[in-house]
Amino acid sequence: MARVATEVLGQQSPRSASREWAKEGAIVVGASLFVALCAHVSVPLPFTPIPLTLSNFAVLAVGLLLGSRRGFAALALYLMEGALGLPVFSASPLGGGVAQIFGPTGGFLMAYPIVAFIAGWAYERALQKSERIFGWAALSSIVAEVFLFACGLSWLTVLTHSMSLAIRYGLYWFVFAEVIKVFIASGLAAQWHLRR
Repeated sequence: MARVATEVLGQQSPRSASREWAKEGAIVVGASLFVALCAHVSVPLPFTPIPLTLSNFAVLAVGLLLGSRRGFAALALYLMEGALGLPVFSASPLGGGVAQIFGPTGGFLMAYPIVAFIAGWAYERALQKSERIFGWAALSSIVAEVFLFACGLSWLTVLTHSMSLAIRYGLYWFVFAEVIKVFIASGLAAQWHLRR
């Protein structure tokens, strides 16, 4: 009788609630590990201190696939893992940890939780209003990327004391790759939501 009452009222038993929390936790941890794995797919470029990595793609994919809250949580966890010295960031002469968070890539890294939130939030709102799933995923990703690069370039400007140098180091070499990342992340998200 009590079980029927909880089902009718829509309440969860403590056991199913803890199971749901464990499931959500596993999703967030798995997403942070996915970003770490993508960060290690990295190509150092000789003309900039910023490497070419798949981490921006992973951040967009996590935000689009998991939504704003879980995406934010996964990327906040990723930053905490990195700050504790776990090898989750791309290879760097700074050796990772807090030094890398405050290094040349720091503006990008610190923006990741908000970037995932923006991509997820915009995409969640769009899914409620439209059936153009891929287009909205791409638009959500572009908005998130604009924020990412605004933060990354602002941080580089502080470090280099030059906006033009920051743009040369952190933007020119990456535009083409970022367009590809946006399309791939958007395609994955669109396929995922169509199948669901």
